[in-house]
Order: sequence, then structure tokens, then C-alpha cells
Amino acid sequence: MNKPSEKIMITQILTKYILIGSLAFSLTLCHAQKNNSLSVWEQQPAKGWMNQAYPLGNGNLGAMIFGGITKEHIQFNEHSLWTGNENDTGAYQAFGDLFINLTYKSNDTLVPQDYKRELLINDALHHISYTKKDIFYQREYFINHPHNVMVFHFTANKNHAYNATLTLKDAHDNKIEAISDENFQLQFHGSLANGLTYSARAIIVQQGGEITIKKDSLLHISKANSFTIYMTAATNFINDASLEWKKGNPEIKTKETLQKALKFSYTALKKEHLKDYHQLFNRVHLNLGNISPNNLKLPTAKRLSASVNTDDPNLQALLFQYGRYLLISSSRKGGLPANLQGIWNNSNNPPWRGDYHSNINVQMNYWPAEPTNLAECEWPYLSFINSIRPVKKRLTQVDFPNTRGWTVRTENNIFGGQSYKWNTTGSAWMSRALWEHYAFTQDKTYLKDFAYPILKEIVQFWNDHLKRRPDGTLVAPMGWSPEHGPVEDGVSYDQEIIYDLFTNYIHAEEILHLDDNYEKHVKNMRAHLLQPKIGSWGQLQEWETDRDDPNDKHRHISHLYALYPGHQISPLTTPKLAEAAETSLKARGDGSTGWAMAWKISFWAHLYNGNHAYKLLKNFMTPVQSGDEHVDYNEGGGIYSNMLCAHPPFQIDGNLGYTAAIAEMLVQSQNNTLHLLPALPDQWKFGEVSGLKARGNFEILNMQWKEGKLVKVSIKSLSGNTCHLVLPNAMKPNFSIPSEGLITHKKYQFSTVKNKIYNFSLIN
Repeated sequence: MNKPSEKIMITQILTKYILIGSLAFSLTLCHAQKNNSLSVWEQQPAKGWMNQAYPLGNGNLGAMIFGGITKEHIQFNEHSLWTGNENDTGAYQAFGDLFINLTYKSNDTLVPQDYKRELLINDALHHISYTKKDIFYQREYFINHPHNVMVFHFTANKNHAYNATLTLKDAHDNKIEAISDENFQLQFHGSLANGLTYSARAIIVQQGGEITIKKDSLLHISKANSFTIYMTAATNFINDASLEWKKGNPEIKTKETLQKALKFSYTALKKEHLKDYHQLFNRVHLNLGNISPNNLKLPTAKRLSASVNTDDPNLQALLFQYGRYLLISSSRKGGLPANLQGIWNNSNNPPWRGDYHSNINVQMNYWPAEPTNLAECEWPYLSFINSIRPVKKRLTQVDFPNTRGWTVRTENNIFGGQSYKWNTTGSAWMSRALWEHYAFTQDKTYLKDFAYPILKEIVQFWNDHLKRRPDGTLVAPMGWSPEHGPVEDGVSYDQEIIYDLFTNYIHAEEILHLDDNYEKHVKNMRAHLLQPKIGSWGQLQEWETDRDDPNDKHRHISHLYALYPGHQISPLTTPKLAEAAETSLKARGDGSTGWAMAWKISFWAHLYNGNHAYKLLKNFMTPVQSGDEHVDYNEGGGIYSNMLCAHPPFQIDGNLGYTAAIAEMLVQSQNNTLHLLPALPDQWKFGEVSGLKARGNFEILNMQWKEGKLVKVSIKSLSGNTCHLVLPNAMKPNFSIPSEGLITHKKYQFSTVKNKIYNFSLIN
């Protein structure tokens, strides 16, 4: 049936202006593509979801784009569609698929020579372009966060170019409906066994031609000049245990969302999207060396292969920014945290449930948030920790009946449900993010009202659960070093995390002075914790018993937590323990799964060995060709041609851990010291970075180096704290420093004024 409105048909004059606009858009797009070094691109459509399709996201909605010429496939997700409940972990679910079947005057199926699909990292835009029968076709996709809408825009340089059939598919096989209300729509609705209800809805707006409904579930576009799809999805989930995690009607929600979005033009929604995304992404700029024009001419898969035997610093910087892109796209304030696959999932039985793994993975997801100036993107994780507390307290009491506070098992869902082994220090490790958010932002109101109560109750759990030996030593009972070895007392992983928890709590108390007596008690407990030990072959022991095998290549290196992300071990403060950590690290080797290699880069950065960190960086970027979901627990890690990290299979923690590791190579700020270029490799002879953050709420506005020497840096003090600065070479300040603040020309200590910038330059 034809849409009963004059809006469908446009006049020839209006068509003329649309075509002129399309041509202008085409020229602008071509220029942007030609000059964009922050893009991932290929010359053929994607075949594999995991290894070739490109991700888009806004924190709530995610989409994987295939870019087909005759059949476009857009698989999409919504962050809260989970099976399970408080007592059953369940799994993160696929939501559905949008299919757009396109027909042309030519029936050939060959990929046009000028075909290009490109993900612009700096704009969070996906472009597809190609020519068929002298018609230049273009598509532009994005997911708008403020309006929570996916937008897919199809244009061409000639009239009547588009003939297409559109349909949706529900991943749970509910009925698809095509309707004509105020607009032509596709929709589906459904429910899961746990009581979650869900809805997806797409509105299609075309210029020229007409739309008709076919077979009650298809929309057919005929002879359109261009068309745009506006789509959204929702569930009745709410992040509140007191409401039993459910509120609202997703059918109404999706309808209202699209009604609000359609009050704005496509151009306005794009402008809003870019403004929203840029205010996060544009905070950090990184240049690791000259950009090779020849490298930019290579599609990403070929460029990755070429980088195995050559250095491509621009590609390494691109992967750093790709991690920031993925975090922004999968974790926005008001939403849920990024899971094992961020927000992207095409299976109802994904690897490891697509869950929140508490023994490294969910924590690693948020390592880059604060250092790379994306503090707002950490809020979904902080809010998640807070929201699951009542459920975790109840579940903890079942197996630990005489304890206050709470802890977690290894596998966790959005309702607080959990499975697999108890990871008794899991909640303590998660709480590190609570302290880190304060350390980087210096927000005392947040610390007092939000973070401190959670920190204290987790400290209380260990107050009650620790075992005191006759000599006064405190050990964590019956622990397990993930994910191997015996279950026994005093496992190093547990001891180091508890030390870190107590230290962060003590720091919070020293600032807030809410319970001075308990602070003294926690200091006493920390002093009696079993400390890290050095074993018979010089290694940092993984267990209290000296049983480490020098041939053990296990992917988890959990007993080095004290080196990173913890601060208990450092070459500057505990050189013998740092040497033992290095011995253990060398024994574990330089190969592993994707996320494990990312962790190793940071380990070497915190040992101030930039060249070894770079070696792991290169290993991390090994191209992985397989696109299936095979699992390799120990080796085979690298990245797919779409730049997603291969565990294998795909896990987003590797991407985000890599981004954090690059930041740690350039700036470190543990133990009240701002250390610049602590692990600069020889290969990065020239470079500059701006926008990285440091603890104490300092921002590195502009840091440049040449031939391995720091030549210029500007530091902005955002909270007015004292700066303890360590430089890689002699520098001079452009401001006066009292004599006691000039320790050496590589070390300075100086008071700062809030929002003032402090500049240093090379001593000639």
C-alpha cells in the first residue's frame, strides 16, 4: 500500500536540491576519507561477524556493520538484554538483525573496484561507497547517544537509484511486523523467561519514489533518490535491585524515542552525534612518529600483515585510539558496563556468557578510562558495583555466614547473579576503580558519599575473613591464583589485592577522617599481611610455598598484581621485588592470549623497560585470520582485520588493556609521583601526546619528544595539588621553583594553583 501522505512525494525542485546536497556530501566525504589517518577500512564487504564487521555503539545500543552491496546486514544489540536473574547467571543475548536487500539495473555480483567501507574512529561514523552502472552510492551510519537512535543514511548521485527490501529479525524468533502509521515502520517485541520484555523499532523515511508493505513483515522501497533508517531498541531493565531490576514498557519507550528523534533532521542528529562524541574522544591526541602515505593507502588487513615485519607507529597509535573509541561506544554514563565483548554480541550463548569476569577482564576494561581522559565512561562500572551490593551481600552470607560486606564469584551478570568459583578478592579488585576515580578527579564529594561506604564494607569483609596465624601473620584462607594451581591459604594474588584494598581505604580515611580508630585498625591489619616472597630461582612466588615452575606459560600472571595495576612493587621503592617480578615475567614468555599480552605490556612499562614492552606490543598486533569462535586459552592472541582483539575468540578487554598499556608507557603517576616517558621504546624516536591524565588531577596538555628525549611538556593542574615530577632528561621550568623544589633537573617538586599550566622545556 502507498503511504497516504504528500510527504512521500517530493517536487522536482526539491529533488534537485537534495541531489546537490548529496554531491556536496560526496565531495566532503571523499576528502575526509583521503586525509583520515584514524580510520579502519577495507575494499570489500565483511563476511565474518567477529573478524571483519565494524562496530558502532553509543553505550546502550551496538551494531556490527557488514557493508554488503546487494545485501546489507546490520546485527544489533541492546546492553540490558540478558537471561538469568539474581540466582542464575544466564547470558548476554543477541537482540536482532536488520537486512536491506538492494537491487540494481545490473545483476552482476562483482565487488566494484572503487568499493570502500570505512570506520572513522575520530568521528564514530561508518562510511560505505561504490559505483554501479555510473551511479555513485554512499551510506553513512552512526549511533546517536543523546537520542539513543541508530541512523543509517543511503544516498546516490542520481535520482531513483534505490530499490530495496527491508526486514528485521528477532534473535529470539518473535514475529516481525511492517506497519504504516505516521511513518513506515518495522518492529518486533518479545519477552524472556526471566521477565525481561524487549522491543525494537525502525522507521524508514525516503526521498522520492514510494514505500510499500510486503507480506506483513517487509518494506519495499521503489525508485527512491535516498532513504534513511532510524532504529532503536529497549528492554524493561532498570539498574535497581529494589525494583527487582524491571520498570517500564519497552514498546512505549522505543516508540517515544523515535518520535523525539524524528523531530530533528538527519543533519541535526549527525551534528549532535559528532558534538557528543568529540567532547570525549578529542581530549587525547597521540602521534608516535611520521605517517607513511604508503601505509595509509593499504586496507587495514594488509596494513596489519605488513606491520609484522616493519614498524608502523601510526597504526600503533590508531589501535590506541581504537580502544578509546570502543570504550566510548560501549560504556556511557547511565548505562551498563562493557562486558567481555563490550556491547557487541551475535549469539544467545556467547563465549563465557558475555559476562563480567571478576578475575581480570571487567577490571581491564576500565584501565584506560581515567588515564586516557574518559572518566565519564567509567561511571557504568562504578554504578554497577554499587547496584549489585544488596544481591552480593545476600549471596556472600550463604557461603561466608560470619562476615560483613560482600564479595563475588568469577562469572557475574547485570542482576548480581553469579557462577563458577568464588573469587574472594574479586570485589576488592573491583573496588580499585572506586579509588582510582577519586585519585584522578580529586572529587571529595564523590569519595565521601559514593566510594567510601563501598570501600569500607569490602574492607570489613576481609577484616572478618582473614585468618590470623599464631605469629600474627594474616592470610587469605583457601584462595586460588586464577586460573590454575592449588586452593590454599596465603596465595600471592589474594595477599596483594588485600594490601591494595587496605591502602586505598587508608588513603580515603586520611582525606575524610570519618573513622580514625578503624583507620588505625586497618593499618595494623595491613602491617601483618603475609608479604610477597622471592623464590629459589629468583622469581616472585605465586604461592606461599615455593613451587613455581619456570616452564609454566600460563596466561594468568595474577601474582604480579602488586606491580600493576597495584603499586606495592616498583623498581624505585622495592627493587628486589621488582627484579623478582621481572624474573617471573620472563619465565612466562612473550606469547599468550590477547588480553594477557596487553597486561604484559603494562608490566614491562612498570619495570621501565620500554623496549620489552614494545616487543609485546608487536606480538599483540599479530594478525589473526580465523573468524570462528574457537577458544585458545594460552596462545593464538592478536587482532582481527577489524582491529578487535582475539583472545581468541574476540574479547574487548585486550583492546582496552592495550590502550591502557600505551598510556602507561608514556605517563605513570603511582605512589604520588608524576613520571613522564617512563618506558619509551627506541622505536618511538619522535612523538607527541596531549590530554593524558595523571593522579592528583593533572593533565598533560602537550608532551613532545625527539630522539628519545623529552623536549617540551605542559602540565595543567586541575585541583591545585603539589606536583612531584620525574622527567627522563634534564628540563627547565618557565616558572620559578623554590630551591628545595629543585631536587635535580630531572626531579622537581612544586606547589600548583588550580587550573594553572606549568611548562618545561629542554635545557640546551
